[in-house]
Amino acid sequence: MSATPDPQARAVRLGPRSVAALALVSAIGVIAFGWPLLADSASGLAHSQDAPWLFAVLLPLLVAVVVATIADSGLDAKAVAMLGVLAAVGAAMRPLGAGTAGLEPMFFLMVLSGRVLGPGFGFVLGAVTMFASALLTGGVGPWMPFQMLSMGWFTMGAGLLPGPDRLRGRGESLMLAAYGALAAFAYGTIMNLQGWTYIGGLSSGISFRPGDPVHENLVRFLAYCAATSFGWDLGRAVLTVVLTLTIGATVLKALRRATRRAAFDAEVAFEEPAGPAR
Repeated sequence: MSATPDPQARAVRLGPRSVAALALVSAIGVIAFGWPLLADSASGLAHSQDAPWLFAVLLPLLVAVVVATIADSGLDAKAVAMLGVLAAVGAAMRPLGAGTAGLEPMFFLMVLSGRVLGPGFGFVLGAVTMFASALLTGGVGPWMPFQMLSMGWFTMGAGLLPGPDRLRGRGESLMLAAYGALAAFAYGTIMNLQGWTYIGGLSSGISFRPGDPVHENLVRFLAYCAATSFGWDLGRAVLTVVLTLTIGATVLKALRRATRRAAFDAEVAFEEPAGPAR
């Protein structure tokens, strides 16, 4: 029996069931993030009230994506081991910059891991890493499924960038740095949308006002982002760019070497045993 590893092998592929589960949870996630903007002021609906219900809905759906991905790809022990190692490293890296101008080195690892191991592995890794880091730091709460979903999107996006067969070397590093910077701001903005509705009804000019026209709330939301999180998101983006351009190539090589040696997608072929020597 022999196995021929594919140099472009990916630990988790997006099959029909995982695509369907991912599309479903993403659609529900988009609604969960943005629906308070459309809620009537008399309904009393905002994330402060719906958060426990969204927690109960989103968390099982995220687990369903992982299960569907495993069922589609036949995730073996080597892929599970790599997922566990990367998630543990990412979770351990997150507290390193906590509270320091948004310096979160785990984003750098998520970008490179998603790039090498593909969108399926990327989404699972992002969600699992955020879950593990929440347990590690005691950050479990109704916001956790939102963080898991956002990080899953963030990491999956890196796996959807143009393939390494088209772009390698310095060009690839620049592309990943640009993606990491944009995604760092996008992550912060999405999470702001989840938390911004908590302050609905306050007299501040940047607070969420249920029932107001969407465009007016969006103007206040942009002002809210600029006033409260721009500096944090900028720090996250800058650190991701710096790490990607300085040590990114080395980490990419290590991840690709580990993936080739693991041979996740190796095709097993059975050969006739050699006959006795004459």
